[in-house]
Amino acid sequence: MLGWALTFLVIALIAAVLGFGGIAGTAIEIAKIIFFVAIILFVVSAVLGMLRGRRAP
Repeated sequence: MLGWALTFLVIALIAAVLGFGGIAGTAIEIAKIIFFVAIILFVVSAVLGMLRGRRAP
């Protein structure tokens, strides 16, 4: 799941660079939404990964 979150984070960062720079003016809002969703997914995946890593086998 952490891999998916990192993938979405990279995609959102690329979309944000294109959207926030004015190259794709109509995609700014979509890029912002994708960016924040990816950040949230990344944080949730990181926390869950840390919690799972601390369990005794």
